Amino acid sequence: MVDSHQKTTDALIELESISKVYDTGSAAMHALRGINLRIFSGEFLAVMGPSGSGKSTCMNILGCLDPPTAGSYRFKGVKVETLSRDQRAILRRHYLGFVFQGFNLLKRTTALENVELPLVYRGIPVAKRREQARQALADVGLTDWASHTTGELSGGQQQRVAIARAIVTQPDVLLADEPTGNLDSARSREVMQLLTRFNRDRGITIVMVTHESDMAAYANRQIHFADGLITQHHQGGR
Repeated sequence: MVDSHQKTTDALIELESISKVYDTGSAAMHALRGINLRIFSGEFLAVMGPSGSGKSTCMNILGCLDPPTAGSYRFKGVKVETLSRDQRAILRRHYLGFVFQGFNLLKRTTALENVELPLVYRGIPVAKRREQARQALADVGLTDWASHTTGELSGGQQQRVAIARAIVTQPDVLLADEPTGNLDSARSREVMQLLTRFNRDRGITIVMVTHESDMAAYANRQIHFADGLITQHHQGGR
C-alpha cells in the first residue's frame, strides 16, 4: 500500500492543517481548526482536553472513521484523503487497533471468539486464528477465561479482552479512546501497565484519549486540545 515515492516524512503519522466542520443546519460547527501533528513510530501519546475540544474528532480522523474537511493526513507517507473507502478499510484492518471506553464486545460470545473477530475479517483460517487469539488472551493474562462469555467477565477483564482483540492483528498503531474511563483505579493501572508493556516491548505506537492526568502520565508525550486547536505539547512518562 505504501509506495516509496509517496513517502514525504519520517513521521509515522502527520496531520497538516486539518480542519473538520460539521454543518448542523443552522450554523457550522468547527470541531478542528487547522491542527498540525506529527506522531513517530514507537511513541505513546496522550491526548487531553475538555469535552467538545476536538480530541475525539481528531481520533476519528486518525482511525480513518471520519474524513477531514480540509488538510492532509499522511500515514506512512500515504495521503489518506486520496484513498477510496475500501482502501481506508484495508488500512484500518491491517495497521490500526482500537480500544474503546465501552469495550464494544459481543456479550453473548466467548472471550476467544471476540478476539478472533478481526482475524475473521482478514480471512485467516480457523485453526490459525484460534491459535493467534489464544496467544493474545495469554498476553493480557486471560488464558483461563477464553471460554467465558464477556458477560461473565468483570469490567477490567472485558477491557483486557478488548486490548487482546486490538493487538491480535499486530497493528502498527493502537488508538485508545478513554480506555480506563469505566474502570476503578486498580483496574485502570492494570490496563495502563498492559498498554505500556505493548508500547515498550513490541514497539506499538499508542495514541490515547484520556481525561485523567494520572493515566496520561504513562505516556511519553501529551498534547492538549481546546476549541479545536492543539494548545499544549509536553513530554511525560514515568
